[in-house]
Amino acid sequence: MAEQTPERSTHGLGPWQGPWPEGDRYDPELLAHGDTRNVIDRYRYWRMEAIVADLDSRRHPFHVAIENWQHDMNIGSIVRSANAFLADTVHIIGRRRWNRRGAMVTDRYQHVVHHEDVASFAAWARGEGIPIVAVDNVGEAVPVERADLPERCVLLFGQEGPGLSPEALAAASAHVEITQYGSTRSINASAAAAVVMYEWCRRYA
Repeated sequence: MAEQTPERSTHGLGPWQGPWPEGDRYDPELLAHGDTRNVIDRYRYWRMEAIVADLDSRRHPFHVAIENWQHDMNIGSIVRSANAFLADTVHIIGRRRWNRRGAMVTDRYQHVVHHEDVASFAAWARGEGIPIVAVDNVGEAVPVERADLPERCVLLFGQEGPGLSPEALAAASAHVEITQYGSTRSINASAAAAVVMYEWCRRYA
């Protein structure tokens, strides 16, 4: 674990002191050499598979989706926020490849799936009975703090710059926006995603 990795944290712990704990969730390598991963204390020394299994047992019922037509650099940060707010799954629409650096290895713990286009994504949502909530400051979007945000939903974000495509906006059953107070028309896509995920958690978590 001495190797420098994107997941390495300054708040890690050294080798386990005293008799080792019992249970297959513990990783012998981490117990022996220390755990410097960027995980909460609850998961210190746990195997990655055990952490994912525990997260799966209590994930929130909201999903996150992002359009990725121009290889958006914000996707990694959005995945990291989705992990922090315990989203069910992150859906990437469009290009399959995305820059994982911003995720800081959280994609190992977060379910991420791909959809070729908006039509296939919308078909998945209909099949699951999950409403799509588009987040973009266009048209008749309702400020998210006043919006009727469903508990079970998929929050759909556009890429930096162009925002959501017309097809994505048309696929949504609700449109919300983030209230702003300065001169800029929009905020960073990953920051917007974090704001809306937190608003969901403030209501339901």
